[in-house]
Amino acid sequence: MQENKPILIVGLGNPGAQYERTRHNVGFMAVQSLVPSDAKWRMEHDALTYTQNINGRRVIFALPQTFMNNSGAAVGALVRFYKIPIENITVIHDDMDLKSGNVREKVGGGSAGHNGIKSIDAAIGSNYRRIRIGIGHPRDFNLPTDPADWVLGKFTDAEMACINAAIEKLLIVRE
Repeated sequence: MQENKPILIVGLGNPGAQYERTRHNVGFMAVQSLVPSDAKWRMEHDALTYTQNINGRRVIFALPQTFMNNSGAAVGALVRFYKIPIENITVIHDDMDLKSGNVREKVGGGSAGHNGIKSIDAAIGSNYRRIRIGIGHPRDFNLPTDPADWVLGKFTDAEMACINAAIEKLLIVRE
């Protein structure tokens, strides 16, 4: 991580009240939990952003407002504007291949079919830090639900409790 450059923490999701509590918006939920509840978000480069000084480092939290499949447009614009090196970027997103509430971290790799990640990879490359939060897959529950419908479905109360517990354990900014 380049010490003299800002850190960008991006949560992936879809804007709008109709997408609140949906599985695809777990990245938004995670980032929103990391900032003060009275945070004053501002719109810039097609993203809601909140900037905070943490341990002497400028940390920019971002929620792209371009909808999931075009997240790279907002992320790319922020990266270019703030001159953020790829190793200072963390993207938090949902992962259907992980059981609900499981969290995995990696740097780089493929998109595993996640359209938001594909869009970001196309905009900035793929060697950024990814935090994947499991939302489960409909096949885990023997449901005949299409995966596209699954990710846009709302969490049950039990799933939400599991997701909230996972989010509380995230260590995002390292000293």
